[in-house]
Amino acid sequence: MMIERLSPPGVPAPRGPYSPAVRAGDFIFVSGQVPVNPTTDKVELGDIQHETRLVLTNIGRILEGCGATMADVVKCSVFLADGNDFAAMNEVYAEFFGAHKPARTTVACQFAMPGLKVEIDCIAYKPGTQ
Repeated sequence: MMIERLSPPGVPAPRGPYSPAVRAGDFIFVSGQVPVNPTTDKVELGDIQHETRLVLTNIGRILEGCGATMADVVKCSVFLADGNDFAAMNEVYAEFFGAHKPARTTVACQFAMPGLKVEIDCIAYKPGTQ
């Protein structure tokens, strides 16, 4: 099995020593994304719905750059600074996934970056795009 480290054009630059996405066989692993405005490449904090929308838009761009879509996502992990933001995050999340409901874990946690409300990573399954 071949492993490719992918950094598609037009997606936020990594904030550390990691790849935005890694393809391993037919799976695409997307690193945790925070609310980065792709135009300015800067973190753009806001309410939970704004941050979730930015995060999922960037995940969609990364997947697109890897030949996949949100419909190919099989698993998401959602990290929230405040568990009380779950319902509002979930509303935006549903807009992006609709009937394609990947498996999901949601965890309330403390982030190293002050003010950050959400981070999401995912795994997609897309055979034959290598």
